Amino acid sequence: MLTFISANSSKSSTAKHAVLLLHAFPLSAAMWQPQTEALGKAGYTVIAPNAYGIEGSEEKESWSFTDYAHELSNLLDSLKIEKATVVGLSMGGYQAFEFYRLYPEKTASLVLCDTRAEADAPEARTTREEFIQAVDTAGAEEAIRRMIPNYFAAATYIKKPELVTNVKEIIRKQPAKVITAAMRAIMMRSDASALLSTIHCPVLVLAGDADKATPPETNKSISSRIPGAQFRLLADAGHISNMEQPEEFNRALLDHIEKVRIQ
Repeated sequence: MLTFISANSSKSSTAKHAVLLLHAFPLSAAMWQPQTEALGKAGYTVIAPNAYGIEGSEEKESWSFTDYAHELSNLLDSLKIEKATVVGLSMGGYQAFEFYRLYPEKTASLVLCDTRAEADAPEARTTREEFIQAVDTAGAEEAIRRMIPNYFAAATYIKKPELVTNVKEIIRKQPAKVITAAMRAIMMRSDASALLSTIHCPVLVLAGDADKATPPETNKSISSRIPGAQFRLLADAGHISNMEQPEEFNRALLDHIEKVRIQ
């Protein structure tokens, strides 16, 4: 079973539709607070699950994004949600690709944020193996040391220190074995490149203009390979763009969802 953060408004115009928010590595559903609040106020049903082992979700020592996609489908079924706009950022984007591959009929639309379609190159896998070994030894603090410098635009570390502290605290809550299990799932993910041209639901691709982990050109390439996909660049945002520029992110997200709703 997965724990999740939710917002469910009685004003929702389509109770069988939800917005499914899939979080980045090694964060939790807490990263989506600006979106759950905004979407809830706008009248949408929102589900933001925690991946395996995070914030009370069932632990799995070895899991794949295929496992997780099936778990997400079960979660939607349990909530009597027929279709979802699946929003995935970074690792969440990898999970969104896998969910669409397995459950296109349950995918109303996709919002792919600061992510990539390709599987890891050999050198990336080597780096991830080293990351796993380091976190096994030093725990979540090692993940903080390695991840935080790549998360935000340069000015954010100075202008929004409280945001940086908040993200550190989210990571600090995660046990080392949960972090490394998620990293192994990332390493073993399928290459979604061939999937892109087969995606026929509405798609929005969002990217921070200062994203160092998955640069804007990487995300623009995704949108160019999906029929009809829209691409929006978020100013003064790095990899965790939804937290760094929540108002701009929310405007883009709400605009996309409203267009999907009226189709």
